[in-house]
Amino acid sequence: MNNPTRLALIGDYSPDVPAHVAIPRALEFAAQSLGCDIEFTWIRTDSPELVGTPQLDGYHGIWCVPASPYASMDGALNAINFARTHNIPFLGTCGGCQHALIEYARNVLGLPTADHAENNPSADLPLIAPLLCPLVETSDTIMLVPGTRIADLYGKAEIVEQYHCSFGPSLHYQSLFEDGKMRIAGFDKEGQARAFELTTHPFFLLTLFQPERSAFSHVVHPLIRAYVQAILQTAAL
Repeated sequence: MNNPTRLALIGDYSPDVPAHVAIPRALEFAAQSLGCDIEFTWIRTDSPELVGTPQLDGYHGIWCVPASPYASMDGALNAINFARTHNIPFLGTCGGCQHALIEYARNVLGLPTADHAENNPSADLPLIAPLLCPLVETSDTIMLVPGTRIADLYGKAEIVEQYHCSFGPSLHYQSLFEDGKMRIAGFDKEGQARAFELTTHPFFLLTLFQPERSAFSHVVHPLIRAYVQAILQTAAL
């Protein structure tokens, strides 16, 4: 067996959140399929480790997990920024996706007022806004953009994934991600963005859906398997 990878799960763990229960199982399935060990640590968003400059140097991967609003939005954003700027393999699902888009908008696109309407309903730039049709405990179809990394990992153009969210990227600001380095990788049938990837990063994938829920069906998910592979490569450096 290979040396275990070290993964930080950024989020406020609760056994009542299905995604939080699913994530360790999904990681275990992916690690088994790759013949490796994996170690993960849950780090609350209000942890001292995430204040100011995050103390995350010992981790080979960072996953910002579902179930927002977080105890500390700043803590989540600090962890995401650390992963992005230090080329650490990053996965953001559901709330993690939403906050990674905010971090990118604020720190790369130069939009400091980009915010989450759940935390700040009166935000000047509500990048993350209520979904017109909430996606709570439901599945939906996503059309993947040809040539994106996510499409290549799935190996097909259309997928069905599971959700538990009432907020998502605002259609009004979707054009911010149409031509830049953070690009849209998947749309729903109404043309709303549901997956993103940062093309200048070794592995930085975002999904509004929750691929970790595949673990409840004992399925090795292609995105999570690829994520573990990326962490292994980082750990070997």
